[in-house]
Amino acid sequence: MYDVIVIGARCAGSPTAMLFAQQGYRVLLLEKARFPQDTLSSHYIHMQGVALLNRWGLLDKVRDSGATPITVESYEGPGVRIEGFSLPMDGLTTTYAPRRFVLDPILAEGAVAAGVEFQEGCAVNDLIVEDDRVVGVRYTTPGGAEATERARLIVGADGMRSLVARKVGAPKVIEHARSTCVYYSYWSGVPSIFELYERPGSWVAAVPTNDDLKLIMTYFPQDDYNEVRKGVEPAYLDAVRTTAPDLWERMQGGKREEQMYGTGHQENFFRKAYGPGWVLVGDAVNHKDSITARGITEAFVQAQSLTDRIGERLHDDAALKTALRRYENDLGDEALSQYQGALNVAELKPEGRTDMLRKLVGHQEHIDRYFSTLSGACSIDDFYNEELLTLLD
Repeated sequence: MYDVIVIGARCAGSPTAMLFAQQGYRVLLLEKARFPQDTLSSHYIHMQGVALLNRWGLLDKVRDSGATPITVESYEGPGVRIEGFSLPMDGLTTTYAPRRFVLDPILAEGAVAAGVEFQEGCAVNDLIVEDDRVVGVRYTTPGGAEATERARLIVGADGMRSLVARKVGAPKVIEHARSTCVYYSYWSGVPSIFELYERPGSWVAAVPTNDDLKLIMTYFPQDDYNEVRKGVEPAYLDAVRTTAPDLWERMQGGKREEQMYGTGHQENFFRKAYGPGWVLVGDAVNHKDSITARGITEAFVQAQSLTDRIGERLHDDAALKTALRRYENDLGDEALSQYQGALNVAELKPEGRTDMLRKLVGHQEHIDRYFSTLSGACSIDDFYNEELLTLLD
């Protein structure tokens, strides 16, 4: 019998498994894919996530993977352009946006190095429930055999459409309608820093990733999804041309290296985080529009929060329940603030934001603090300090 079984080995699952194993628990990590395998992603790891990678001893592997160091960020909206970067965390001043077929194996290797038993190509089919408590999993091995394993705690790190959440009936305690649809691809020969562009009804991002490629993303209102999907490439190119003309000019000397990727199914919700014998992390517990690129970072934060809260209390019923409740309360603090921030940006209505940012021009400290609110280096409450409120008045 294992202490913990983690289902899903990407940005939430592998760190959770690794951190539990480092606490001395026997951990099984199950993943239906075979790494390396790509997945839809905005790739960016905010400063808060980079600090955790460094704490876990995995940052050097990301640095060595060919991911482009990011040290400056720009935002351009109607009538305003600002440039700066997040405040440091733990002395770190650089962020990264690694491809997922690069990042996810690094995280899984970190779990294995910590003592986790990692099985790829395993499809979890069901949970084992006894006396209203989840006590194990049923899954199909890579060879097609049916297998069962039992554990004290089952962790659902299996994404927005989580099987664990579905099987335990975890309700959505907060939910909002879809806001945007997104399409993107990868370009060579396009000089770019980390760039964000916004116009009413449109958002464009250019993000340096591995091998000197640029991830160029376009966001459209959800109401336009059915029309955009009929002609993805022309809609994508026109969005860049009209929203980010300077970037568009640079793209003329570049080359699109891969197909178009995208989705119109960006759900916005929080689920009930835990119950008897189970807990959810990452996109399984909290999914939101990818426009602020917080998914990877928050998966890391949740993995750290969950394992810190449980610590040595896994086999004490009362203490475990208290720990899981505290983990859920953590989600209601910073994660809820970031969720609300993403919904605000995903409205694709820049007027209020640009009115404020125009007042920051010439005040670099406040610009950097603004970028820090997304990176996790500065809370929204700390950003709106007395000095800023005087400036905005």
